[in-house]
Parts: sequence; structure tokens; C-alpha cells
Amino acid sequence: MTAQPPRPTSRDVARAAGVSQATVSLVLGDKWRGRVSEPTAAQVRETARTLGYTPNLAARSLRLGRTRTALLVVPALTNEFFARVYTGAAAVAAAHGFGVVIYPSPAGVGPARDPFGSARTALDGVIASSMATDALAAIRATGLPLVMLDSDPAAPGAAAQVNLDIADGFRQVTGHLLGLGHRRLVHLASAVDSWTFGVRAGALADAVRDVPDASVTTVTAPFDVGAAKEAALRALTGPGPRPTAVVCDGDIFAAGACKAVRHLGLRVPDDVSVTGFDDLALATAVEPELTTVRLPAEQVGERGMTALLAVLEGRRPETGDLPVSLVVRGSTAPAPAPAPDSTTPGRPSLGPPSA
Repeated sequence: MTAQPPRPTSRDVARAAGVSQATVSLVLGDKWRGRVSEPTAAQVRETARTLGYTPNLAARSLRLGRTRTALLVVPALTNEFFARVYTGAAAVAAAHGFGVVIYPSPAGVGPARDPFGSARTALDGVIASSMATDALAAIRATGLPLVMLDSDPAAPGAAAQVNLDIADGFRQVTGHLLGLGHRRLVHLASAVDSWTFGVRAGALADAVRDVPDASVTTVTAPFDVGAAKEAALRALTGPGPRPTAVVCDGDIFAAGACKAVRHLGLRVPDDVSVTGFDDLALATAVEPELTTVRLPAEQVGERGMTALLAVLEGRRPETGDLPVSLVVRGSTAPAPAPAPDSTTPGRPSLGPPSA
């Protein structure tokens, strides 16, 4: 049997690059800025690649008392948004020799227990997406650094926060509908009482407050297409003039709203415009495709993991909300003209409901 060549060590890299072992450790541990020049850092990295050197992470973890593992807590695994957040976090983690374990809170946005029994012995830090800080009491009690994503910036207990400009997203989508002449809006809102959904409702109310004749009716539902359809049906068949637009807290709700419109024998967007939020794959899978707000989910995960690394290294994390953008597609159009029936304008006689 042919003997395997010995594995290159940091001493070999230092000797080949003409630097000290300490310099190699700083560069390959990504702690060289301000201590090592850029050309020297590049030389060390190139030498390590040439020699095929990779750090012994197990030994380094024992030496530093670190597991090089982060926990990502999410409300659910069924929502594509959280999968994309994980993708972004995992990419940054991998580039720094870290791993990310994803953990869906058993009670959704409710209390999340310590999944390891003793998280402090298994983890270096926690990232929580779209969770309330009081739902993380068990994890916060471990004393691990906690980075909150899409959460109330006024809530205590987080070492760092990463937020999207959710309010601006709702201002954009509401301004789009008002610009198309819509004045009777339905807000198909999440039944979950959380900061992010409260921001959406507040931004919508603020956007229509000073617009003459504009009004918003709110109906709530669990995050489910069927439940959203039933809630939208109630709003579209209630007393008074029929709403001309449904503003949804998410694309899943928007899919349910579109089903409700079709069930009533109406058309999207000719009779009722529908907007989503998130820009999931679902947004272009339905017909017509959804006008929605695109959230940079991968960037949220990247920024969250970068913030955790900064906290662990004693650096100040980057601040500022991440921008979101309106994507206009086929589910919105100018508001239909009022129906001639003055008693219930906008409520034409409907044929048999469709499925």
C-alpha cells in the first residue's frame, strides 16, 4: 500500500510564504484586517491553496472553546422565505468555517425551547427569523449571542438585528393600487400577532388615510390558501360596494384571494386586483402572475450570519434596513368603473360560483 503524503500544516504554509505561523492563523482565521497587509494576506491564501492546506477545525474549536456552529430558528419549514434565509446564512457560514443548523419552533412564532438541552455546549450563537424575542426566552437564557431577523427593533435582548423595510414595501404596493384608481381595499391579513404583520397593517392604514374616499376593510386568516380564500370570500360578498382590490400579507394569501375571485365568477384583475408580498416562486406559478413585493431573503440570511460573526469577534455589525421592491405583474389593473346599480355599486349579478 502506498503511504499517503503527510497533511500540510500551518507551519508548512508559513515557511513557504515566508511569514510567521501567527500571520497564517490571522489570515486563514479571517482576522488579518488591520494587522496584516492585503498583499501578504493574498500571498498566504494562495500558498495555502497551492499546498492543499485546510485548517483543522476540530482542533481549532477545542483550542478556542468554540463549536463553529450557529442555530437558525424559524417559525416553519414550509415557507420558501425561510429556506432562502437559510441558504444565505449557510453560504456566509461556510466561507468562515461555520455550520448552520436550522430549527423550526414547535409552536410556530410561540415559545421555542432549547433544542439541545444545553445549547451553550453545542452552539456559538443563534439567529432567529421572524420570531418575537419573548418567544426565545429559553434560548436567550443560555447567554448565547442572539441575532434577530425581521423583528421589532425596540425589543430588548438581541446582540444585533437585521430588518427589511417592510413598511416601505406596503407603501409601494398601496401607492400602486391607489394610482390605479382603487379606493375600496381589503387587507387580507395574517392572524399571527407579530411585529412584521403589525408594520404592514400600519403602513397600509397610513397610506390611505389622506386619500379621499379611500377605505380599508381588514379580514384575517391563518397562513393557508384555503383559509385565505374563505376570508377573501367574506370580504368580497359583505354589505356595501364590492372592494376592487385585495392587499395580501403574503403570496400564499394572494393565491387564496385569486381563488375567491374566480369562485364568485369574477376575474383578476378586470374585476378585482390582487397583490401579494414576498415574491415566492408561487407568484409566477399562478395565473395571472402576482403583483407583489420582492424581499431579498438570501441577503437577510447573509446579513444575519455576518452580524453573528461580527458579534463573536467583538466587532460592530452593519446596520440599516434592507430595501424591498415592488414587482408589477398581471394581477393588478385600473379599478373597474362603478356599476350602474346605485344601491350596491360594484356588485353585479353573479352567475353560479365556479370552483
